[in-house]
Amino acid sequence: MERETDVATRARLIEWLKTEVVDQVARLFKAMWDGSGARITDSLAGLIASGYILGRRLGISYRDLDAALADKLAKLKQEGHQLEDLYRDLSALEEHIRKR
Repeated sequence: MERETDVATRARLIEWLKTEVVDQVARLFKAMWDGSGARITDSLAGLIASGYILGRRLGISYRDLDAALADKLAKLKQEGHQLEDLYRDLSALEEHIRKR
């Protein structure tokens, strides 16, 4: 019975984290509409934190998520992503991650 309770608790936690991600996206969109830089920053930080924590609850370590992000950026650059071609955003983010 205790194991079933633990599984149910973990499932509820994952569902709650999913709603946190959606809530942070909604907050971000509202902040963008209002043009509030502080609220945009806060919403993006919350979204990133929620994504990392959701990944951890799903069994993905922070380190593995960082590695997957670096791999994703490299792949997008190789494919000639528009943000890289126009602004070098992917290279800038890749450099930031590498320096952390």
